[in-house]
Amino acid sequence: MAKKMNDIGFFERYLTVWVALCIVIGVALGALAPEFAKALDAMSINVNGAPVVSIPIAICLFFMMYPIMVKIDFSEVVSAGKSIKPVSLTLFINWAVKPFTMYVIAHAFLGVWLCEFIGADAVDLVKIPFGLDLLVGEQYGAGIVVMSEGIKMLEIPLWRSYLAGCILLGVAPCTAMVLVWGYLAKGNAGHTLVMVAINSLVMLVLFGLIAGFLLGIGQLPVPWQALLLSIGVYVALPLFAGFFSRKWIVRTMGQEWFEQRFVGFLTPITIFSLLLTLVLLFSFKGDVILNNPLTILWIAIPLSIQTVLIFAVTYLLAKKMGLSYENAAPSALIGASNHFEVAIATAVMIFGLSSGAALATVVGVLIEVPLMLALVGFCNKTKGWF
Repeated sequence: MAKKMNDIGFFERYLTVWVALCIVIGVALGALAPEFAKALDAMSINVNGAPVVSIPIAICLFFMMYPIMVKIDFSEVVSAGKSIKPVSLTLFINWAVKPFTMYVIAHAFLGVWLCEFIGADAVDLVKIPFGLDLLVGEQYGAGIVVMSEGIKMLEIPLWRSYLAGCILLGVAPCTAMVLVWGYLAKGNAGHTLVMVAINSLVMLVLFGLIAGFLLGIGQLPVPWQALLLSIGVYVALPLFAGFFSRKWIVRTMGQEWFEQRFVGFLTPITIFSLLLTLVLLFSFKGDVILNNPLTILWIAIPLSIQTVLIFAVTYLLAKKMGLSYENAAPSALIGASNHFEVAIATAVMIFGLSSGAALATVVGVLIEVPLMLALVGFCNKTKGWF
């Protein structure tokens, strides 16, 4: 892959700044024009009278995902057989370790140690899994069915809603920005590309299964139909669209035109879609942030600890396994980073645009760049360990 596609761009470098601006704009929008975001979210596909898919958000999130998928060369997967050890390590960390450490860490911090600061009695309204006909006042998991603006919603403890967002982040291994992190750490680009392709395919099967399992343990809604629909809309659809359109464009216009022109054309669309989605998310959660301005910090603490922990475990295991630095660095960085686009999309579809779960996934975007750049710097300083 060309350097231009791997190097960190202006938008990615200052992603934390853009997210901070989205917080300000979103909170201001929620205070000055509260009906705007609600009107957009009301444009939805309904099942049994309940909103399931917000059409504007679905469009935005598709254009966040498609540019990621179209960059992946799935033909690289065949080379995975030449690097069994780093591939096995990465898959083990991403799917057998990371989701579960995220659950434990997030539950400990949000549900125990920081619960008082979040508000032990604070509640959040999330969607009821469609297909369930629950009565008002009925108990479901850790929530109670209530009527809100004429729609049945599930009232759950706010910290559990944040926990749901953290779970979704933990089950979504990075398949986008990790190309940048691996390049900056001077890692094996071939291994990084192979793992991006493999994780995208594995996600089709394991994302829903593990997410549903952990949500159930957390006494949160387990909307299996919504999980499958989310995987179909936000992973499978852009994945197949990216795969086939990439093949057609490269065959028709050539690899150089694809990398230099087409991918560059998509970047502004991706940026606009991401920023618009974030503004809408924060326009709904403005009251929560204003009433408890440290909310983002409380969510960021377990997410940051999880990121550093997974990086450290993977990096040390890679050293113990005798991997070269070129394979160890991207393996650790893949495990540490999250596919926040999928997490945001799934949280919005399952729990709603105004849910604490959606807000928690956005905090993942906020901390991603500074933390990952710090870990890249650590990798570059410790090459001598290998």
